[in-house]
Amino acid sequence: MHKIFVRDKNFYKLILTLAIPVVLQNMITIGVNIMDTMMLGSYGEVQISGSSLANEFINIFQILCMGMGGGAAVLTAQYWGRGDVGSLKKVVTIMLRVGVAVAAAFALVTWIWPDALMRLYTPDAAIIEKGVLYFRISAPCYLLMAVSLTLTIVLRSVHLVRLPLIAAIVSFVVNIFFNWVFIFGNLGAPEMQIEGAALGTLLARIAEFGIIVGYFLFADQRVGYRLRDLVAKCGDHVRVFFTYSLPVIVSDTLLALGNNMVAIIVGHIGASFVAANAIIAQTVKLSTVFNQGLSNAASIVTGNTLGKGERETAYRQGVSFTALSVLIGLAAAGILLAITPAIINGFNITQETRDIAYQLMMAVSVMVIFQTMQGVLTKGVLRGGGDTKFLMIADVAFLWLASVPLGYLAGLVWSWPPFWIYTALKIDWAIKSIWCLFRLKSKKWIRVVE
Repeated sequence: MHKIFVRDKNFYKLILTLAIPVVLQNMITIGVNIMDTMMLGSYGEVQISGSSLANEFINIFQILCMGMGGGAAVLTAQYWGRGDVGSLKKVVTIMLRVGVAVAAAFALVTWIWPDALMRLYTPDAAIIEKGVLYFRISAPCYLLMAVSLTLTIVLRSVHLVRLPLIAAIVSFVVNIFFNWVFIFGNLGAPEMQIEGAALGTLLARIAEFGIIVGYFLFADQRVGYRLRDLVAKCGDHVRVFFTYSLPVIVSDTLLALGNNMVAIIVGHIGASFVAANAIIAQTVKLSTVFNQGLSNAASIVTGNTLGKGERETAYRQGVSFTALSVLIGLAAAGILLAITPAIINGFNITQETRDIAYQLMMAVSVMVIFQTMQGVLTKGVLRGGGDTKFLMIADVAFLWLASVPLGYLAGLVWSWPPFWIYTALKIDWAIKSIWCLFRLKSKKWIRVVE
């Protein structure tokens, strides 16, 4: 057993220090989404589906932000490990410039063609109408997320994990309060329903942006990044930024597009399947928050360790992270099975939708083990090691060559039961878990940034 788990108490203390704030932050974020779904659920399945499918497109940008931040963090974690703050600042500057440019493009597309975007996900006119209303108000969120989400990832890479948690708590309170006000029309406000959910989300993003950016630009002393750094020359780091970041950005973008293709397939199966998937989606995210925390810690620790030049230590830590991911996956499966009845019975849905949701939850309980394992390997250990080109292939190939075509056939051609449709749509998790295990053992993923 000692060959699997690192025998160093400080290693596990560091994991907890880095992972717990991320776990809490993600639980808060997912809690907000669950509350959105439950509040809108009182107005029926169409509003749930409209919000859920609109957010699928917004999630493309969120994942893109995580790609930009994650790619930058590969560098910032190693620069922090070796004490090179000057290079770290230049990487942040490049990241912010790219992020804002991409956000402007997304905001423009969402504002001009919201109906066309919704038609990609569903042919149902009623759902499209509600999704368009959601898009109109949510469009400014892109610019806010481009800065706050990417900076959050960079802050974590230098062990500043409490600030994003504080921002998430404030955002949670703002979101829930204004959802209650605008969805239902409380305190004299108009009853906006799905538009109220979008407005509550926008106000929460503004609060989050204010806290993260305000601290990073004006109060932080650890990195010491200031407004003048936004216009500083950083051309000497553009090449290394895109060498390590571009594969992550491409990988996460194509992964997001692949997941959206999965959402499109789900949207064409039927309204009941869409509603059931929307209900279980947030619960699935809640059950995997520990995986996300561990992945984040794995990436940071691996990057910091390699920044110090300790290759063998990084490998042994990677093996330990992988073993921990399996244990967390098993625990997540048990939690899902335990809470499934309470979650599903809390919604005002038809019996058909309820039955589909139960089958989907059973499939999730199996696949979550692979989701956790591949997540820690791809978003944690191997990414922290700088193996971004390999991961670009791993993330994209199996999703597009296995999950998308098999899910399409299972859901729209063969009409398999919901359990097997979901399994087919997520089969890439199982394949990646096995493939990345061999990569871990080979040690070819260990790359020190020069």
